[in-house]
Amino acid sequence: MTIGLGGASLLFGVESPVYNAADIPPVPVLDSNLRFMGGLGLGLGLSLLWILPTIEKQVMIFRLIWLCALLGGVGRLVSLAQVGVPPLPLIVFAAIEVPGVPLLIYWQYRVSRAQEVQV
Repeated sequence: MTIGLGGASLLFGVESPVYNAADIPPVPVLDSNLRFMGGLGLGLGLSLLWILPTIEKQVMIFRLIWLCALLGGVGRLVSLAQVGVPPLPLIVFAAIEVPGVPLLIYWQYRVSRAQEVQV
């Protein structure tokens, strides 16, 4: 999901399918920031894909990558509180990012611990 959404934002900016429902005008500063954040999302997604074969050993990098997503989700919640309700896809992303990240980190912790027990 991160790779696809990040890639779409990187390539299409405000014209990304993620933002179509919002009818966002092509403001250069916003488009630039959306493409930058898309590039970060794409890079983080590719990093997760790269560490996947040895996920049980990649504890710190896994946690750091997902911490970035958690902080982004917190930023979405702050925006919601201070600026207003964004389009539905962005609310869904926040609903996944904020509670989902701790669950993913816990899952990876369990995978890592299970590997230690087997060794």
